[in-house]
Amino acid sequence: MPQGDDTPAEERPSRSARKRQAEALQGLGVRLTGLRPAQLLGLPLPEVLLEAILEAQRLRSRPALARQRQYIGRLMRQLDPEPIERALDAKMPR
Repeated sequence: MPQGDDTPAEERPSRSARKRQAEALQGLGVRLTGLRPAQLLGLPLPEVLLEAILEAQRLRSRPALARQRQYIGRLMRQLDPEPIERALDAKMPR
Protein backbone atom coordinates (compact mmCIF):
# COMPACT_ATOMS: atom_id res chain seq x y z
CA MET A 1 0.00 0.00 0.00
CA PRO A 2 1.67 3.28 -1.07
CA GLN A 3 2.09 6.00 1.50
CA GLY A 4 1.45 9.67 0.73
CA ASP A 5 4.55 10.78 2.60
CA ASP A 6 7.88 9.41 3.83
CA THR A 7 6.68 8.83 7.41
CA PRO A 8 6.49 5.15 8.34
CA ALA A 9 2.96 3.98 9.09
CA GLU A 10 3.94 3.05 12.66
CA GLU A 11 4.81 6.66 13.51
CA ARG A 12 1.64 8.27 12.14
CA PRO A 13 -1.58 8.38 14.15
CA SER A 14 -4.33 6.11 12.90
CA ARG A 15 -7.15 7.48 10.80
CA SER A 16 -9.49 7.14 13.79
CA ALA A 17 -7.07 9.04 16.03
CA ARG A 18 -6.78 11.83 13.47
CA LYS A 19 -10.56 12.00 13.21
CA ARG A 20 -10.96 12.14 17.02
CA GLN A 21 -8.41 14.95 17.18
CA ALA A 22 -10.17 16.88 14.39
CA GLU A 23 -13.53 16.47 16.15
CA ALA A 24 -12.02 17.68 19.43
CA LEU A 25 -10.62 20.76 17.72
CA GLN A 26 -13.95 21.43 16.05
CA GLY A 27 -15.60 21.07 19.47
CA LEU A 28 -13.22 23.68 20.88
CA GLY A 29 -14.16 25.94 17.98
CA VAL A 30 -17.86 25.43 18.70
CA ARG A 31 -17.18 26.29 22.34
CA LEU A 32 -15.56 29.52 21.15
CA THR A 33 -18.65 30.41 19.10
CA GLY A 34 -20.63 30.55 22.34
CA LEU A 35 -18.53 33.41 23.71
CA ARG A 36 -19.32 37.09 23.44
CA PRO A 37 -17.12 39.13 21.07
CA ALA A 38 -15.51 40.96 24.01
CA GLN A 39 -14.50 37.61 25.53
CA LEU A 40 -13.08 36.42 22.21
CA LEU A 41 -10.86 39.48 21.92
CA GLY A 42 -9.13 38.48 25.16
CA LEU A 43 -8.07 35.11 23.75
CA PRO A 44 -4.93 34.44 21.68
CA LEU A 45 -6.79 33.83 18.41
CA PRO A 46 -5.44 34.43 14.91
CA GLU A 47 -7.43 37.06 13.05
CA VAL A 48 -8.78 34.65 10.44
CA LEU A 49 -10.11 32.34 13.18
CA LEU A 50 -11.67 35.24 15.06
CA GLU A 51 -13.43 36.39 11.89
CA ALA A 52 -14.70 32.85 11.22
CA ILE A 53 -16.08 32.59 14.76
CA LEU A 54 -17.81 35.97 14.52
CA GLU A 55 -19.31 34.94 11.18
CA ALA A 56 -20.63 31.71 12.75
CA GLN A 57 -22.32 33.78 15.43
CA ARG A 58 -24.15 35.78 12.75
CA LEU A 59 -25.40 32.75 10.81
CA ARG A 60 -28.94 31.47 11.35
CA SER A 61 -29.18 28.79 8.66
CA ARG A 62 -28.38 25.35 10.10
CA PRO A 63 -26.56 24.08 6.99
CA ALA A 64 -24.53 27.29 6.75
CA LEU A 65 -23.67 27.08 10.44
CA ALA A 66 -22.57 23.45 10.04
CA ARG A 67 -20.27 24.42 7.15
CA GLN A 68 -18.85 27.31 9.15
CA ARG A 69 -18.17 25.03 12.13
CA GLN A 70 -16.28 22.65 9.85
CA TYR A 71 -14.28 25.59 8.49
CA ILE A 72 -13.47 26.66 12.06
CA GLY A 73 -12.34 23.11 12.80
CA ARG A 74 -10.07 23.18 9.75
CA LEU A 75 -8.54 26.47 10.93
CA MET A 76 -8.07 25.02 14.41
CA ARG A 77 -6.04 22.10 12.98
CA GLN A 78 -3.49 24.59 11.65
CA LEU A 79 -2.58 25.96 15.08
CA ASP A 80 -1.65 24.82 18.55
CA PRO A 81 -4.87 24.69 20.60
CA GLU A 82 -3.11 24.57 24.00
CA PRO A 83 -2.75 28.37 24.52
CA ILE A 84 -6.39 28.87 23.52
CA GLU A 85 -7.60 26.10 25.84
CA ARG A 86 -5.53 27.43 28.75
CA ALA A 87 -6.81 30.99 28.26
CA LEU A 88 -10.37 29.77 27.86
CA ASP A 89 -10.19 27.60 30.98
CA ALA A 90 -8.67 30.47 32.96
CA LYS A 91 -11.50 32.80 31.98
CA MET A 92 -14.38 30.33 32.10
CA PRO A 93 -13.94 26.97 33.76
CA ARG A 94 -16.18 24.30 32.25
